[in-house]
Amino acid sequence: MKKVLSILIAGIAILSFAFCPPALAGDAASGAKIFAANCNACHMGGNNVVNGAKTLKSDALEKYGMNSIEKITYQVNNGKNAMPAFKGRLTPQQIEDVATYVLDKSAKGWS
Repeated sequence: MKKVLSILIAGIAILSFAFCPPALAGDAASGAKIFAANCNACHMGGNNVVNGAKTLKSDALEKYGMNSIEKITYQVNNGKNAMPAFKGRLTPQQIEDVATYVLDKSAKGWS
């Protein structure tokens, strides 16, 4: 009986972790404010006014390998092409909050 109970508890634990979305590291509410002040001009609604293919929408983030806190944080810190680097202009926590906000909004379809 103990063995069956142990297997059941282990199965529940494994399923709980398998179907839970990952916890996001930053504060999405703070990220929303920072995004509005620094990113909205080019990325309003998850779009991209410079390169329409590279939006902040879930499918584009996945396609271009930008669908993680680490990748978005790297991009915001260092910039690329027309996107300026925000390292030194925003704190590491602010950048992490923006990355969290972007992933949260992309998962919700920017609605």
